[in-house]
Amino acid sequence: MIRLGMLTPSSNTRLEPATAALLRDAPDVTAHFSRFRVTEITLSAAGLGQFDETPILGAAALLADARVDAIAWNGTSAAWLGFPRDEGLCARITQETGIPASTAVLGFREAFTRAGIRRVGLVTPYTGDVQARIQANWGSAGFDCTAERHCNLSDNFSFAEVPEMEVAAMARAVAAEGAEAVAVVCTNMAGTALVEDLEAELGVPVFDSIAVTLWAALRAAGADPGRIAGAGRLSRL
Repeated sequence: MIRLGMLTPSSNTRLEPATAALLRDAPDVTAHFSRFRVTEITLSAAGLGQFDETPILGAAALLADARVDAIAWNGTSAAWLGFPRDEGLCARITQETGIPASTAVLGFREAFTRAGIRRVGLVTPYTGDVQARIQANWGSAGFDCTAERHCNLSDNFSFAEVPEMEVAAMARAVAAEGAEAVAVVCTNMAGTALVEDLEAELGVPVFDSIAVTLWAALRAAGADPGRIAGAGRLSRL
């Protein structure tokens, strides 16, 4: 058995059922979830403070009690806080628990690099200032996110209520602007089930945050990420 630990925002309702669906063809892989409080995505002191290491490491320690093979931060905060934030977090988790760690955002970077993607179509539920911060951070890493769509929401619970048809429309819009891949950046957004149909329609990879986190977690555990069901081109990287 391979056990994967997922650090989960408290107000997220999408990632657990979506992860279970992605693992439907891998009965020997199980996902286990530990929550810490995240209720808003803003650049305010309160919004940024939710991602201090202390509660995250506490949640990781609880997952370690389940003897998981890898621990993944199933959230995208480093998209606006910067890649070094997640690099440091992974190092601290491994230092504290002895377990390999990964994150959604580091998974995106690895997937883009492996696929040779430089023009990313950025799809999120976030506000304009958060979106601009993501564009700047990812741009400095060599990923052009000028093709973008966002919903201008800040309440984390509300992200899950954005209809699939709206997410699909945003994906089509950024692909039409020349994106080499679509990135649905939020682990509480309804993108996971859309991946294969959108890839067939648009002709470009569609990387969904929940699938990317699972892909990264399996890699961290030394397991084959190609066993993920419904993740499209990501599972073949």
